[in-house]
Amino acid sequence: MSYRKTLKLICGFAGGSAVLVFAAAAADSRGYFGEQGGDGASRWSRFTALQAAQPVWTPASHTPAPTGHAWDFNWDKRDPSALSNGKKKETATEDPSSEQNSSKPKATRNILLIRHSQYNLSGNTDREKILTPLGREQAEFTGQRLAALGLKYDVLIHSSMTRATETAHIISKYLPGVELMSCDLLREGAPIEPVPPVTHWKPDAVQYHEDGARIEAAFRRYIHRADPKQKEDSYEIIVCHANVIRYFVCRALQFPPEGWLRMGLNNGSITWLTIRPSGRVALRTLGDAGFMPPDKLTRT
Repeated sequence: MSYRKTLKLICGFAGGSAVLVFAAAAADSRGYFGEQGGDGASRWSRFTALQAAQPVWTPASHTPAPTGHAWDFNWDKRDPSALSNGKKKETATEDPSSEQNSSKPKATRNILLIRHSQYNLSGNTDREKILTPLGREQAEFTGQRLAALGLKYDVLIHSSMTRATETAHIISKYLPGVELMSCDLLREGAPIEPVPPVTHWKPDAVQYHEDGARIEAAFRRYIHRADPKQKEDSYEIIVCHANVIRYFVCRALQFPPEGWLRMGLNNGSITWLTIRPSGRVALRTLGDAGFMPPDKLTRT
């Protein structure tokens, strides 16, 4: 079989890397590297160097290394086993296992975090930062989407800022009977200095100190497993802001909270967190806005 036919055969079976090594070895034996025949050791060293240049696949080299951080099941300080530790028994006959079972959550909480719709960026005060006509359309689409999901919503909580309040009131038209509540803790702010840093947005240390404490307080109030007295799964809507939502997601999933600015959220989008009785947390959707027409999508 000729050299050219052999090369074609190997191309069909082995792929580029094998062909490169074979062709180099054949070319070397024919003196294409500047020697006719030549020293055997010299040829072998060149062949070895070519082999070393080829990536070697092993399962270990293609498996990401774990970070070593285990899931903290008591992240919300509501783990029944942790709550029962150190408690005094009321009577000598009290069964510790029954006490733990009575304090064990049984329901799943579903938290639907809605980013407010597009608003007037040229406003000087919060009252002037009202929704734009497009923003009001976006809120209508979000309200329709939430209604179409057919879930039994328990409450609709919103930030007290104008843009979030207006968004929530438009959404509430599609969810009759759902209680509407306002909360100052959910106002927009700077939760923690982002990593990597950005040049276009640089709050001072005082703002991080004040806003960070408030937004963390909001997280602890709203993001936790169900109370043991809750019998049925719940669905709660929170209308607030991009920074708040992204921080909540990082904290709930036990990701580094300083990574919150690596995510982007469209106006009127839905982010869905599920919190199991065991303390496990799942992110069902992040910034879902697929229910809006493409020409209605914004991120301001």
